[in-house]
Amino acid sequence: MGKCAQCGNDYDKSFEVVMAGRTTTFDSFECAIQALAPTCPHCGVRIVGHGVEHDGAIFCCVHCAKKEGVSGLVDRD
Repeated sequence: MGKCAQCGNDYDKSFEVVMAGRTTTFDSFECAIQALAPTCPHCGVRIVGHGVEHDGAIFCCVHCAKKEGVSGLVDRD
């Protein structure tokens, strides 16, 4: 189907992801995550799940948000 935008592999089982109106081709979820998933500003991990957001910053968890000075967020009730 096409060449991976992340690693350049030309793969017959590639797939397309549409994000913010832009279509990108990938050969694996790993490459799609590396290219598209946000990075936690505290620990640098790629955020694959929902994460937590505060003032436009997306953190992987409340712990990292707190380490960056964010208050008022909770992981669960």
